[in-house]
Amino acid sequence: MLQIPAEEFEELVAEALDEIPDELARLVDNVLFVVEDDSEERGELLGLYEGIPLTERGTSYAGVMPDRITIYRLPILAICDSVEDVLDEVHVTVVHEIAHHFGIDDDRLHDLGYD
Repeated sequence: MLQIPAEEFEELVAEALDEIPDELARLVDNVLFVVEDDSEERGELLGLYEGIPLTERGTSYAGVMPDRITIYRLPILAICDSVEDVLDEVHVTVVHEIAHHFGIDDDRLHDLGYD
């Protein structure tokens, strides 16, 4: 398996977030991004969005804990052969999880090529 230290991987996630267009990034609201090695209870998951999508937030949405997007380092490294592959997969995973924040489901993401 490809080896990339946690700190370096976190930088790759930050770079992927920086690549999100400004007009889209401004719409991301009340979200915490974290990197973890893996998710024991969720298997080989690359990323996970937990929260209330923007499309489901009503007028009573206030004072809630931030949504959470987790990017899992070890499962991504396990499927990549090079640093370039990691960069691509991190970008796809970040976009995929942000899309869930916007209320886009997995079927639509599949149609768009963000599996």
